[in-house]
Amino acid sequence: MSILVGTASWTDKTLIDCGRFYPKEAKTPEARLRHYASIFPLVEVDSSYYGIPAPANAHNWAARTPEHFTFNVKAFRLFTGHQTDPKVLHKDIREALGPTGTLSYRNTPPDIRGELWRRFIDAIAPLKEAGKLGLVHFQFPPRLQCTREGHAHVEHCIEMMGGQACSVEFRHGSWWTEAQRGATIDFLRELRAVHTIVDGPQGFANSVPLLAETTHPDYALVRLHGRNVDTYNMKGAASAAERFDYDYPDRQLREILSEVVRLAYKVRHAHIIFNNCDEDKGQRNGISFMKMLLAHG
Repeated sequence: MSILVGTASWTDKTLIDCGRFYPKEAKTPEARLRHYASIFPLVEVDSSYYGIPAPANAHNWAARTPEHFTFNVKAFRLFTGHQTDPKVLHKDIREALGPTGTLSYRNTPPDIRGELWRRFIDAIAPLKEAGKLGLVHFQFPPRLQCTREGHAHVEHCIEMMGGQACSVEFRHGSWWTEAQRGATIDFLRELRAVHTIVDGPQGFANSVPLLAETTHPDYALVRLHGRNVDTYNMKGAASAAERFDYDYPDRQLREILSEVVRLAYKVRHAHIIFNNCDEDKGQRNGISFMKMLLAHG
C-alpha cells in the first residue's frame, strides 16, 4: 500500500509568478521539475489535455525525476469529447484535415482519430518504459451524459488505451444520481477503470459528489478541486486558477485524510492530486497533507 500526493501540473503561470514555491535559481523547466520532484512523489501532467506532447518531452520528464517518481497524464481533450481547435494538432494532421472549424470527436475522420490515438500513446511511452507512468486520466465534459452513447464512448476510450490503467472523471450529474450511482460504479469496475473520487463545489449540474468507492484493485484516485462555489462555473474565459481558487483549511484536510487512509487499505496505490491550482495553494495544501500523513503513521 502506498499513498502518493501531488498536484495538477508544476508549470502553471500563477504558480511560477507568485514566486513562493520555486527558488529564484529555478528558472528553467528542468530546474522546476527537479525541485518539484524533490518534494512530491507524484504529479499530474495537464499540458497533454491541451495538446499531444512530443515523446521527447516525456523522455525529459522521466530523466529529470527520481527513480520512483510517478506521472499521471491527462488524456487529450478531443478524446474526452471536448471541443478542440485544429490549431493544437500536429502540422501534418492539420494539412490532412484541410480547412475546418472547431473539431468534435464525432466529426473528426476515423483515420485522423486513429492516428491521434497512436501519437498520444507514443508520446507517453517513455514514461511507461521508465516505470513512471501511473494513470491516464479521462476527464469527461458535462456534455457526456449517462446514456447508451455516453457508456459506449467511455468504453471506446478505455479500449483504445490497450490495457493501460486509466481513471475516469464524470462532470454530469446523471452519472451520480441516487438511482444511478451504483450502476456507474459497477460499469467502471467492469471496465477496470479507476473511479475518480472528487472533492469539489456542490450544487451544480456538473458537480460530482464525493463518493469514496474503489473500482480497480491497484489504484484509487482522489482529485481535490477546492470548494469555491463562487468561481467554479465562472462565465467567460475563466482560467483554471480562477475557477479552482481555494485554500483548504487544515480541518478539511484532516477530514479528507481519514477517508484516504480508509481507501488506501483497499488498493496498492492511492493517488491524491490537488487541483486547486491558483498560485501555490495546491502545493502548500499538498505539503500539509503529506505532513499529516506522516504524523498519522
